[in-house]
Amino acid sequence: MASTTYQRFNTRAGRAFDVVNVVVLVVVGLVALLPFLYVLAGSFATEYEITTRPFFLWPHEFTSASYESILSSEIFVRAFVTTVVVTLVGTLIQLGLTALMAYPLSKIDLPGRRTFLSLIVFAMVFSAGMIPTFLVVKDLGLLDSYWALFLPMAINPFSLIIIKNFFQQLPQELEEAAKIDGANELKVLWHVVLPLSKPVLATFALFYAVGIWNDYMSPLLYLSDTSKWTLQMILRQVTASASLSAEDLNTEVPPPAQGIKFAVVIIATIPVLLAYPFLQKHFAKGMLIGSVKG
Repeated sequence: MASTTYQRFNTRAGRAFDVVNVVVLVVVGLVALLPFLYVLAGSFATEYEITTRPFFLWPHEFTSASYESILSSEIFVRAFVTTVVVTLVGTLIQLGLTALMAYPLSKIDLPGRRTFLSLIVFAMVFSAGMIPTFLVVKDLGLLDSYWALFLPMAINPFSLIIIKNFFQQLPQELEEAAKIDGANELKVLWHVVLPLSKPVLATFALFYAVGIWNDYMSPLLYLSDTSKWTLQMILRQVTASASLSAEDLNTEVPPPAQGIKFAVVIIATIPVLLAYPFLQKHFAKGMLIGSVKG
């Protein structure tokens, strides 16, 4: 079988297809990468070069003035730390609640299982909307609270179904052996199921973390106290301002008007880029295994 596949792609048509495929993928990759490289170069360029050169990937003169202004800003540093803490706590809570709900739903003999799954699918297709969600958050007393940034979206229906399918495919003999040894359902989940579910858990931990990190609407709707703003709110303020003064960022270093916008975008993007390589080996496996069986 492998030899037949090799002979098929070793023909002239097969090699031509490979060349075209590589060229197309390289072009698509460059189209996606060039804007990021431009922003990265602009964050190290002088204000004069940014305003006089419409596009460049390598600045004539390197300067770190934009990053010095950002990192000396108490407002930005506080927003960055807030976003990191909210992302870590929110990801753990969302992943934990999703796993706790997915585990019982993976049991075929669970009473009312079909009803619960139907409601989950309904919630995945039809959402309540912005205003009803805001009213619920308000009535729960979560306004101006960091809890409002991740609790309203604590369990994603799509993530729940995939994780449930993954749990459902695990060997039942392992759970039965643990129960014979005296383990209850929570111990089985913690000591047997979760250690075997690292691929799917790592995959959706990345999904949850990126969603919380990039979330802009939740802080905009639920946080009126500017001292609690996250990084995305600061990013919006910086990119929307025509010019920035040292007072705007509470810093003694005068910020470049354009370079600082590029620097904020880079700093807001780098953590996600750094986290992905550590979870990338689990990414494809977790998505594929959990989506095979309903």
